[in-house]
Amino acid sequence: MKQDMSASIHKALENQNLAGILDRWNYPATRAKAFEGVDFEALRSKIADIKGEAAGRLDELAEMFKKNAEANGIKVFRASSAEAARQYIANLCKEKGVKKIVKSKSMATEEIHLNHFLDEFGIQSDETDLGEWICQLAHQTPSHMVMPALHLTKEEISDLFAEETQQPLDNDIQKLVKVARTAIREKFFEADMGISGANIAIAETGSIVICTNEGNARLVTTLPKVHVALVGLEKLVPNYTDAAPILAALPRNATSQLLTSYASFISAPTLNDDGTMKEVHIVLMDNNRIKMAEDPKFKEALQCIRCAACLNVCPVYRLVTGHVFGDIYTGGIGTILTAWFNELKSAEDIQALCIGCDKCKEICAAKIDIPGLILEIRRRAATKEGLPFIYKSALQVINNRKVFHTMLRTASVLQKPFVKEGFIRHLPMFLSGLSEYRSLPSVAPSPFRDIFKTIKQPKCTEKAAFYAGCALDFVYPDAGVAIVKILNKAGIEVLFPEAQSCCGIPHWGSGSFDMAADAAERNILPLLEGNPEYVVVSCASCTTALKKEWVKILKEQHRESLIPQAKKVAEKTYMFTELVDKLIKEKRLTPKEGMKLHTLTYHDSCHAKRHVGISKEPRDALSAAGYEIKEMNECDTCCGMGGSYTLKQPEISMQMLKRKLENIEATGAEFVSAECPGCLIQLRGGLDKSGSKVKAIHPAELMVDKFK
Repeated sequence: MKQDMSASIHKALENQNLAGILDRWNYPATRAKAFEGVDFEALRSKIADIKGEAAGRLDELAEMFKKNAEANGIKVFRASSAEAARQYIANLCKEKGVKKIVKSKSMATEEIHLNHFLDEFGIQSDETDLGEWICQLAHQTPSHMVMPALHLTKEEISDLFAEETQQPLDNDIQKLVKVARTAIREKFFEADMGISGANIAIAETGSIVICTNEGNARLVTTLPKVHVALVGLEKLVPNYTDAAPILAALPRNATSQLLTSYASFISAPTLNDDGTMKEVHIVLMDNNRIKMAEDPKFKEALQCIRCAACLNVCPVYRLVTGHVFGDIYTGGIGTILTAWFNELKSAEDIQALCIGCDKCKEICAAKIDIPGLILEIRRRAATKEGLPFIYKSALQVINNRKVFHTMLRTASVLQKPFVKEGFIRHLPMFLSGLSEYRSLPSVAPSPFRDIFKTIKQPKCTEKAAFYAGCALDFVYPDAGVAIVKILNKAGIEVLFPEAQSCCGIPHWGSGSFDMAADAAERNILPLLEGNPEYVVVSCASCTTALKKEWVKILKEQHRESLIPQAKKVAEKTYMFTELVDKLIKEKRLTPKEGMKLHTLTYHDSCHAKRHVGISKEPRDALSAAGYEIKEMNECDTCCGMGGSYTLKQPEISMQMLKRKLENIEATGAEFVSAECPGCLIQLRGGLDKSGSKVKAIHPAELMVDKFK
């Protein structure tokens, strides 16, 4: 990561205003209320179908739109690039003698840096959306695609307004809005041209749809004698019927409103106040969109309706906002658009900020797999540029079972001077930063693979191959022992394939899909030895690999020979608590009676909740085992571990951990549990460092003595 990006992250995290902005809005609750009575899954599936189909017909729809709009008296120009769009508008300004322009909110004009370009010709462009005007006064780009000035305080805005109006102002918000309204109003009457964007472009009628809350877009499009709309090709839909689902989802997902205050449909020029006919020009801009639509992976991103809900739920964006996590377009979706509308290289630093928690994916109104597309950016960047030497070397070591395991065994000996009560709380010199915010786990004296050989199991007709994963094997072997004991009580004998090694998730997450496929190939056949009825995993990330990613990655890398066996592994794979819940319901595991109740809160790991859909099962199993579940706020929000993310982005990781620990403490629970060793490393280390009395414990260890 570049030094200036690290500095930007540090500066953003020190800004206390940024940390609480989205919290004060309480978006999740207000959004939920707005969607009451609406089948969101059905709605977004419809939008995905409409926009996906349109993305496959961009050129055809653009020509249809052009033909129908021109039949209505609108002039349409198809701009192949940002430069072509800028030049058309500049030439039009020159032809019409335009000196002053008023603009309504338009991310497309931000994309092509239109204001700066026109300024070179002495043309004054004034933003009239309140947030955009504030950003213009501050000489900043928007930090959010719907709420441009989200990052600024009322005090900062008051200072900007005072400087612009040359009058002293206080921080009263209503008064500041009146000042803005007065200052902006006169600009509408002075303008020679109005420039807008559009939320939707309807091909069958040549109409554009503009949704706003301030009414400024109606003045921009009606008062000046010339109106120019800059519209990206992805805004095209075939007909009015296709626009309806977008209009239903956009305000709810963007700002928790049932409707925007204004929805304007513009289909033809209207009369000016002097009786002349207004000129309407629509610039349909490509700027790599058609090329994007031809890409089988990234075509999906053109389904975006720019609601920016993905920003509102992103735990990283919440901390640093869009001036760090973004370019012109912000957040995860902004990373993808930046890679295409600019170039892949320009998204290099931004993509590294995505922790891959998948929060954005579950809320996207167009069902875009934003984290998946960011992974594809990483893959292409890794293929084109290669991974950094140190990181590539580390991944190669992890993929070499004998070398990696030898290193871990050696570490268990060398760490002894630094270990106390199972933690490494302080490291010397340049390593000190690793233990600054949380205590580190020690490598276990004996890995689970050694301990397993000493466990005496009853002979059972059913067998389960246990895939331990690296962290449970070498850091938390006691959880592995507990898993064996519980499954034995249910009449299941546990097998431990000695040849198992890393599942490949670290390689997959880095964009090194070839090494991830290598990892899959090494593990598949060992897990099927002995024809077990189950493959049991007690790490959410590893479960994702076995159930979801191995088949996918082998297809991606054209390694078809093991795909049938990979599918068989996927079919047999259970997360441990998922299987325990099943066994309890089948009455193969019987909880003991009269047990003392203990309270615990449960942390849903990102991979468990959003990749493999496991959330209810661990709670049901733990409840049956006699625990009282006390739900924490944001129980499924990322803890900040994210595998290697915590090493690459330590400041962000620790702020996410801090928030998670506060939510845990607020429950008053005795324990916090999570079925992900990575999350446990983060939670245990953070709780120990803070001196908390709450203990982070694996579900298996909590349940091992609770069944007959």
